[in-house]
Amino acid sequence: MHSDAGLIAPILTQMFEQAPTFMALLRGPDHRFDLANPSYLRLIGDREVVGRTLAEALPDAVAQGVVDILDDVYRTGVPYTANGARFLIQAQPGGPSEERFLDFVYQPLRDADGKVNAIFVEGADVTERTLSERARRDSEALYKGLFDAIDEGFCIIEFLYGPDGPDSDYIHIQANAAYERHAGIPNVVGQKLREMVPDEADAWVARYGAVLRTGEAIRFQQELVATGRHLELAAVRIEPASRKQVAVIFQDITARRRAEIALAELNATLEQQVEKRSAELLAAEEALRQSQKMEAVGQLTGGIAHDFNNILAGIGGSLEMAQARIAQGRIADTERFLTGAKSAVRRAASLTERLLAFSRRQTLAPKPVNVNGLVNGMLDLITRSVGPTIAIEAVGAAGLWTVHADASQLENALLNLCINSRDAMPDGGRLTIETANRWMDERAARSRDLKPGQYVSLCVSDTGTGMTPDVIERAFDPFFTTKPIGQGTGLGLSMVYGFAGQSGGAARIYSEPGKGTMICIYLPRRAGDLASEGEALTDQAHPQPAAGGETVLVVDDEPLVRMLVVEQLEELGYLVVEADDGPSALKIIDTKQPIDLLITDVGLPRGMNGRQFADAARARRPGLEVLFITGYAENAVLNHGHLDAGMHIMTKPFEMEVFARRVRELLDGRRSAKI
Repeated sequence: MHSDAGLIAPILTQMFEQAPTFMALLRGPDHRFDLANPSYLRLIGDREVVGRTLAEALPDAVAQGVVDILDDVYRTGVPYTANGARFLIQAQPGGPSEERFLDFVYQPLRDADGKVNAIFVEGADVTERTLSERARRDSEALYKGLFDAIDEGFCIIEFLYGPDGPDSDYIHIQANAAYERHAGIPNVVGQKLREMVPDEADAWVARYGAVLRTGEAIRFQQELVATGRHLELAAVRIEPASRKQVAVIFQDITARRRAEIALAELNATLEQQVEKRSAELLAAEEALRQSQKMEAVGQLTGGIAHDFNNILAGIGGSLEMAQARIAQGRIADTERFLTGAKSAVRRAASLTERLLAFSRRQTLAPKPVNVNGLVNGMLDLITRSVGPTIAIEAVGAAGLWTVHADASQLENALLNLCINSRDAMPDGGRLTIETANRWMDERAARSRDLKPGQYVSLCVSDTGTGMTPDVIERAFDPFFTTKPIGQGTGLGLSMVYGFAGQSGGAARIYSEPGKGTMICIYLPRRAGDLASEGEALTDQAHPQPAAGGETVLVVDDEPLVRMLVVEQLEELGYLVVEADDGPSALKIIDTKQPIDLLITDVGLPRGMNGRQFADAARARRPGLEVLFITGYAENAVLNHGHLDAGMHIMTKPFEMEVFARRVRELLDGRRSAKI
């Protein structure tokens, strides 16, 4: 027995030293470290702890209630277990804290008399797993928000083995709230097609089965006889094909079909009943015009569905792979998948921004801009973007007037035009960027859909393939592209067109096949000082922490967004007060609570939008800085994009680092103004 014990002791010591989990032994009621393995020491920054009490060695742990828990375990003899507990660990005493998440157990040890004389600590650092799960939940919340926000009916179906063999039936695995509104069938998730509409099943299976087999998207109209609805539908396969899933977006066009039928009947008998039916004809024509508008909306939403499905597939696939790697214990492999999901979210935000630009609904931040300075500042980026086979020439007009425009959106527009020119010159060529002052008389202005006056033109011309007249006519349409599938969204020129129009100007195309293309943006002249040519448009510095004692009021009715904003601000050391609507936030404003910055959503419930609340708050507290955060460009609420002094705006979604920098800039600016 003695010999066996001699063999076991070194093995146990080796296990203690090499264990991947952290371990420590605390003796006595003052919890003095008797042992601590290397994993434990790495966790606490390799501090010397053996022989010292926990209170002496880890004061940061004491402040988080650890000693109270150990006292309770020592007194009662009942073990304590925690899963995913959040701790702020200091690598050096008094130094910065690092957030970690731990699974651990405090196990009491007893002497020969059964009295507790020590506590064994054992656990694991699960920070990466916890953060990965948090990222997955956030991405799922974003997906659900997009899914539920779509006004058209939307569902995902999955093919399965049916009465006629493989893929002869399908089940609805997801559907948004608008599905019932457009199709007239409630609670479809979990229902099989042949149970829902057995008499129509073959026709629907044939349509969507072809999409599943070929991968080719379709758009069609079909009556859902069971509910008497006429539907316009678009369907795409969800990759990979092995998932056997198809996404469907549709809308109810019953009113349109009835209007068309009524109009046909009226035309057949018009000569005999012209007086009697004239009023009905006008009503039918109005319904038809409305249906045509809805058809245009359908074309637009079909393009949105295609791009968003690709983005959502990227997010979902990345999260599934990250989840699989976590289940396999391959934590280090999860980073690239989480990065991929985050990149897909940025693509979704960019797509939304381009759509808002086309519809002239984006919120702009105009300021005096020297267009020559802006072009010169972008030449390096443009050169890298178009490649070495294309020669670039910038011709800036002397004495160029200043324009009043959003500089970052103008940069985006210029870069889009240069990239389009690059694609039109696959074998190389010359790209020219020109600026000029333009006096538009009534005839010249009318030809460009402008008001007469003074404008600055920014033109990008190339020696590429050029455009035919029918392509020029459609070039500014959203989702129209002549590029191969997968090589263009069709939103670049539509964004340029929308931005120019919203800025009070216009965009025009001049092109001939084989001779090249020139696209010009015309922006109204603004009298006043020139913008600084060297002005930096983006601050890439890391967000700075709070200066101390600064209080921020956050108002947002979306709990998830409010939680993220509050956590980011608190993480940086700000004191944060929060509310979910204007009336409750006004009660805070009416107290003596100091408020250094107000951050509010624009679309708030309970009869008071964000702009109304901000105006009321500034009436009570003159000079209060306001930062609007909005999920879409509510120009009417924000006075058509023109904000009062001391009011600023950010459009969701935004990166939290960018948000933190903006908050710091506003607070620093406020402090400077006081000084």
